[in-house]
Amino acid sequence: MMNPMTIFSWNVNGIRAVHKKGHFMPFIETHKPDILCLQETKAEVHESPLDLPDYEEFWHSAESKKGYSGTAIFSREKPHEVIFGLPDDLIEKYKLGDDGYGNPNKEGRCIAAEFETFYVVSVYTPNAKDDLSRLSLRHKQWDPAFLSYMKRLEKKKPVIFCGDLNVAHTEDDLARPKENVGNKGFTKEEREGIEQMIDAGFIDTFRLFTKGNGHYSWWTHWANARARNVGWRIDYIMVSAALKKKIKKALIHRDIFGSDHCPVSIDLAL
Repeated sequence: MMNPMTIFSWNVNGIRAVHKKGHFMPFIETHKPDILCLQETKAEVHESPLDLPDYEEFWHSAESKKGYSGTAIFSREKPHEVIFGLPDDLIEKYKLGDDGYGNPNKEGRCIAAEFETFYVVSVYTPNAKDDLSRLSLRHKQWDPAFLSYMKRLEKKKPVIFCGDLNVAHTEDDLARPKENVGNKGFTKEEREGIEQMIDAGFIDTFRLFTKGNGHYSWWTHWANARARNVGWRIDYIMVSAALKKKIKKALIHRDIFGSDHCPVSIDLAL
């Protein structure tokens, strides 16, 4: 592994769209991530417009709905192994199946890559929906199943999981907490999911370096929200406690456009 290495995570809200807008390749050329985790790719690998000869590309696209959801990991170094989706036994244990909206196991929501000294996981957590119709799936099934999976991987080597977790953890993580209590992304159930990750020993890397509010990774398209920085921090890079001292920097890249989310990153000294 390179030393130090940079890991980025970005919900691109459609890889073809962000590329067409002319934002993706300049981002790669400027920041040169060692590992890049993507969410909401909304494409299959054969539909990708990218030409990235320096990267190994691994795509987990939605089977059930074309042009929906999807995750990917791009890496300069070839991983030992790549694992697509959650393990079957955890899907069964937590009864993760079609909830009337769709089957989260067929939406390409999780991809893991094993490297020499750690795992990297790109995850796109199911959105609770405006009417909270997916809150129960998320709170009782997805969040505990995903955390069980991360703890399982961690038994073998430390884990870095990152992506759009679709929740603001605390009041500091969104511009208007009081107006949003109980709304999707800021229900007690969703926030509890993050608490349980932290209780299990995983560390929110951004908060190692930066406290307080005003630091957001997603903005609605309405009312010029991004320019006014009326946003939410819902994109995270979480790491096993064993990696805490190796995290040298954790940033939110507000200056990178192309999606309604901006990328987040860590620098890791190995």
